[in-house]
Amino acid sequence: MSLSILSVLPIQTDMSRRGWRWYLALASVAIAGYFLTPTDTWTQTAYAELVGLAATGAIVVGVVKYRPAAGAAWLWFAAGQLLNVLGTLAEAVIGRVLHQETWPSLADVLWLGLYPGLVIGLLVLIRHRSQGHDWGSLVDATTITTGLGLLSWVFLIRPVADDSSMSLVARVVSIAYPVGDILVLAMVTRLLVGAGSRTLAFRLLAGALLLYLLGDASWAVINYVGLEPGPAAVKLLQMNFLTAYVLIGAAGLHPSVREVGQPATQRTLRLSPTLLVLLTLASLLAPAILAYQVWQREITDGVAIVIGSMALFLLVVTRMAQLLRQIERQSKQLSQLTRVDDLTGLPNRRAWSAELPTAIERARRDRVALSIALLDLDHFKRFNDEYGHQAGDRLLKSATAAWCTRLRAVDQLARYGGEEFIVLLPGATTELATGVLERLRGATPAGQTFSAGVATWDGNETSEELIARADQALYQAKHAGRDRILAAADQPTAAAPDPTAITPNPAG
Repeated sequence: MSLSILSVLPIQTDMSRRGWRWYLALASVAIAGYFLTPTDTWTQTAYAELVGLAATGAIVVGVVKYRPAAGAAWLWFAAGQLLNVLGTLAEAVIGRVLHQETWPSLADVLWLGLYPGLVIGLLVLIRHRSQGHDWGSLVDATTITTGLGLLSWVFLIRPVADDSSMSLVARVVSIAYPVGDILVLAMVTRLLVGAGSRTLAFRLLAGALLLYLLGDASWAVINYVGLEPGPAAVKLLQMNFLTAYVLIGAAGLHPSVREVGQPATQRTLRLSPTLLVLLTLASLLAPAILAYQVWQREITDGVAIVIGSMALFLLVVTRMAQLLRQIERQSKQLSQLTRVDDLTGLPNRRAWSAELPTAIERARRDRVALSIALLDLDHFKRFNDEYGHQAGDRLLKSATAAWCTRLRAVDQLARYGGEEFIVLLPGATTELATGVLERLRGATPAGQTFSAGVATWDGNETSEELIARADQALYQAKHAGRDRILAAADQPTAAAPDPTAITPNPAG
């Protein structure tokens, strides 16, 4: 990419952000101005249509301009929103031009078109953001949806289904609204509790979807209690939907829309305080509804409450089982990390020290030889000073990889600290152990050498005494000129040489 193109990119990004801010500012003013429009007039309808169509167009412009991941999801959002906007126009035409008071009508069909657009779009988006199966998020979303679905069934769906005064078509359409809301709620919950980036476009999208659900819930409550909202209240409710239009349009038009559909990194299952509160409230809805019906002395939804309670209980148990399995996996991973050297991937000193007493007991029981060897790369400090610490790290990794290929299958190599390594050689006499180490010397990369001290267990000494003898032999190999392997004396040494009594050698 040329320098001139690179210099243009920040300008284009800045212009994109300014355009987005202008859109959001003008749309906000338009929403506020809606409150001043005359009620039930073409002016009001045209005003709402312009806001909705502009928001839908903003989504399409964002898809074309930014080519976001999961772009199909945003087109589904635009399609659903467009149908919803046209539903308002259809209602005005049916009432003011055709002078019909029929219900349900074409307007309902168009309004209901919002739900498939949102649900399919969210399914596409969630599929793009998820890597593998995020069962924890799925269980959380199902738990919340089940609780609110039971609430919707008791107070919205079942009363309409049992209302014989309504035609079949009217009942189906009436039920379709809360069912659509439940489906959208399930998808929104899954999106919010799942992994993935939380960009501004993501937050705007989530806000728009929650406003759609809030608007529908408000109308459901009004209809359930039989309220007759005045013109001002109706305008406020309609402004709620206009705000949802604008927010989803702003989400599609913001540059961060590119990242919303990108695959998420795997996350650790966890329960945030907010999510825990939501799960608790959802789980308590079934007994709360039962208590309400007992208080009303009319239990009409016993079967639904029983099914809902059982489903919620099983979902909670499933979530607990998932969290327990995650804790077990993390515990194993943590235990593994404490026993593995980060740089080389070899067992560390802690892991090796725990293994040696077991190996000694095994050698005692089977009456076989056991040897260990301490290796130290020669002049490693000088290598680091000359080539840098990164080169030193690469040397350690390549050396351990090369050595592992020359060891026997039963041998165990571990990093003892710094440039020092230790080898466990089960069943090996001093001669055999020395032969294995000679093979390692020839495999050491970058022309480097090492010094080594070998000690063979005498049948009585402790693991500390055995290591001390190998360490003393390594010390002698270093001071004998390096690049050699020396065997320890047959008698165990009580302790390693006092480092304060030895003249330090900074060359390693």
